[in-house]
Amino acid sequence: MRLMLKAAITAIYLAVSFAAPVVAGPFEDGIAAYGKGNYATALLLLRPLADQGDAAAQTALGAMYANGLGVPPDQAKAMEWFRKAADQGFANAQDDLGSMYDRGEGVPQNYAEAMKWYRRAADQGYANAQSNIAIMYNNGHGVPQDYAEGLKWARLAAEQGLAAGQYLLASAYANGQGVPQNYAEAAKWARLAADQGSAIAQYYLGLAYGNGQGVSQDFVQSYMWFEVSSTRGYKDAIEGRDAAAKQMNVGQIEEAQKLARDWKPTAKPADLLLR
Repeated sequence: MRLMLKAAITAIYLAVSFAAPVVAGPFEDGIAAYGKGNYATALLLLRPLADQGDAAAQTALGAMYANGLGVPPDQAKAMEWFRKAADQGFANAQDDLGSMYDRGEGVPQNYAEAMKWYRRAADQGYANAQSNIAIMYNNGHGVPQDYAEGLKWARLAAEQGLAAGQYLLASAYANGQGVPQNYAEAAKWARLAADQGSAIAQYYLGLAYGNGQGVSQDFVQSYMWFEVSSTRGYKDAIEGRDAAAKQMNVGQIEEAQKLARDWKPTAKPADLLLR
């Protein structure tokens, strides 16, 4: 569940939205155009800034090339722009560069190189990179497998409000990896991630309520979280929802369906280091 490169430009867009500058400039206008799906305008506004050395614009341009937004997909170009920003010490780009090495996109897969860039970003307090480092330790990629070290980095990301870090922390508590097994703590951290829209955390809550692990057994809540997760694309949640339904009467199913329809994220995503 590593964070995808789309997070680069999405994070920039969110930060600009939260900052609400009094006077918008070309960068803010470019990111706003991206947010509206007007990629041609975004490219027109961001490329000159990137050419002038603006690290945030370079990162945004790298994400557009990585995802083929307004330009043909070009992983080599994405790497070029991410590296320009990363070499300036821009944490967002360092994390994205690490992700490229991690997945072998635009370069041969190299976990050690990925860790190098993740750590540079993480040392600046960048939550995405902290979460990615946690995954590397949990999987033993580029470093010896070490659940305790993974837990440490997951907690740093989770305490910044990053949903991915919160779910990693929930998973650690649920499985007793790097910490004594504690279903109540697992449910607590999963709920924080689920409230931000994490489909896998929502799926976990469906399981927790269905099994009464860390929370009181409640099939209405179980069905609701499975349904919310499934609507966000987590296919395994469909099977869980159907299993919960077999334990419910018609009225309870209708109640759970209404709760799922009415559900909305209750927490803003964590603000990240950008400009």
